[in-house]
Amino acid sequence: MNPRGGTELQYEFLERYVDKELLNKVQICTSIPGKIPLLSNKVNILWQKNSYDQPNIYPWFSNKENHVQYDWYVFNSNWNLENFRKHFDIPCEKCVVIKNGVTTIVPTKPYKKGDPIKLIFHPTPWRGLNVILAAMQLIKNPLITLDVYSSTQVYGDEFKKHNDSKYSDLYEQAKILKNVNYIGYKPNEYILDNLQNYHIFAFPSIWEETFCISALESMAAGLYIITTNYGALYETCAEFPTYINYEKSFESLAKKFAFAIESCANFLHEQGIQDHLEFQKKYVQQYYSWQKQGKMWTQFLKGAINAKKL
Repeated sequence: MNPRGGTELQYEFLERYVDKELLNKVQICTSIPGKIPLLSNKVNILWQKNSYDQPNIYPWFSNKENHVQYDWYVFNSNWNLENFRKHFDIPCEKCVVIKNGVTTIVPTKPYKKGDPIKLIFHPTPWRGLNVILAAMQLIKNPLITLDVYSSTQVYGDEFKKHNDSKYSDLYEQAKILKNVNYIGYKPNEYILDNLQNYHIFAFPSIWEETFCISALESMAAGLYIITTNYGALYETCAEFPTYINYEKSFESLAKKFAFAIESCANFLHEQGIQDHLEFQKKYVQQYYSWQKQGKMWTQFLKGAINAKKL
């Protein structure tokens, strides 16, 4: 299986929503400089989704002579651009921010008091699986259960072969906890089709996200979000989630998440929360639909191509 993480999925949307003739005039490299060759007869763009501190990125950007190689840099969040600016003094006149997007997602039905409360965790395991499993061990409410889809398979067979064993203890823990169901890897299409069956996306992120597509998809489906304020999560999710302040003590973070989950479960049925989630869905549709992102890419690419001709 080939990788189909967030970068690959967003590129698929780009090809779907932007005219192919326009895309043929540019060369878009995703995240890792030099991953595909630079072409002198096209506009060379680096679509930067990874964080500045990644080992396959930091050395290249540390050499300022490299910055002239690309005509444009497209960042997936202002948070990400700002970090590259501060650490590498990149040429901001060659930078734009075009955020990730989502398509139509079937929404979850309004929660009714007394019904089971289903949580979902589907990011990769290093993004906080240890914390959410520790939190679930502290949950007392018998109505609350968590489904875990976390796996390294999303990055392909080769990546899983070399990395999945690092998290086998967490997978085993998820399998034996009474209020947790370990399902394992499912493709993005399956996740999107089934988000409607959940009520809360519980994401105690301990990884500095440059954006968070999983959170955005959950917001679009009308799930209530409980997450940390780490990295670009606050920019992605705005005022809608319950935020837990990130801290290095994962034990303390798990305790705070358990408290937040049980607290949110108590008011999930209230009309005010249902109104909140309706507004959340409209917010995502307004600002993060791929119809909108496709138009932004189209305008940007036309301008970049015209500028190259001058």
